[in-house]
Amino acid sequence: MTKVDIISGFLGAGKTTFIKKLIHEVFTGEKLVLIENEFGEIGIDGGFLKDAGIEITEMNSGCICCTLVGDFSKALQKVIAEYHPDRVLIEPSGVGKLSDVSRAVEDVKKDADIEIAGRITVVDGKKAGMYLKNFGEFFEDQVKHASAIVVSRTQMMTDEKIEECVQMLRKENAKAAIISTQWEELGKEAVMHALERRTEIGELLETHHGHEECHEHGHDHHHHHGEGGCCGHGHHHEQHHHHADEVFTSWGKETAHKYTEEELDYIVKALSETEAYGTILRAKGIIAMEDGTWKQFDLVPEEHEIRNSQADYTGLLCVIGTDLKEEELLKLFHI
Repeated sequence: MTKVDIISGFLGAGKTTFIKKLIHEVFTGEKLVLIENEFGEIGIDGGFLKDAGIEITEMNSGCICCTLVGDFSKALQKVIAEYHPDRVLIEPSGVGKLSDVSRAVEDVKKDADIEIAGRITVVDGKKAGMYLKNFGEFFEDQVKHASAIVVSRTQMMTDEKIEECVQMLRKENAKAAIISTQWEELGKEAVMHALERRTEIGELLETHHGHEECHEHGHDHHHHHGEGGCCGHGHHHEQHHHHADEVFTSWGKETAHKYTEEELDYIVKALSETEAYGTILRAKGIIAMEDGTWKQFDLVPEEHEIRNSQADYTGLLCVIGTDLKEEELLKLFHI
């Protein structure tokens, strides 16, 4: 039987780093397959895993729900049939619902010998309160349906703030194991002990909504979400469940522009520290610099990171958020 672990996390939470730890320290010796579902027109993450001999199936088309009832099921069955893995790691989009992903995996059981070993949500401890307030429906879903919650960036938090964060998460999910210890201090046994804790599958289905709904939405990721939409008050919508493509917009472009250090510094600060280009949840890119080097940037609200990168076939950009000002973004990136 193939074990399936679903590793979710709101945008920029650090789930890619945690997946690296699982691959290199926890699931060593197991034959692994990673399935990604990236919300965005251009997939930028994932290259590091090819060096570790991990097979990757990237699915960049459609909203999370439509992808799940379409090619997700086929992709999961295909990798199991072709690679016969001991374990499949599924990394949903940062704005996907863990309940949808779990349900989709359950649906594959009739066609494949699999079991859900863990439903893991990685939470940015420093931003959990802000995400819960501003994007309640999507953030709550990932927390409530987890069998284990991993709090990231605790090394940057006081003990008091960590306790506050854990208490807040515990109110949303009374049964999940919550990992708040700094990751580098955790051994394989401690991680496995937390991940193997389960919640009843029946709880996953309490918020069930028909998969047919998702096909009413187009795939261009530019949907108006009306007054009082999820972006400000998602936790007030008990009667209507939203899909990612109703609320979030993804903007992805290729660019051959060569950037100066000053231009790049201005771009990441403008996107992470202001709302001049919409409400930015996440932005990332690989770009060529004027001096012949390549840089990779990654940002979430109020924080950004720039690091050296290998050259790609062209520059790649992806911005995810709400009410994105696309014409302004084109000007910002000199496209």
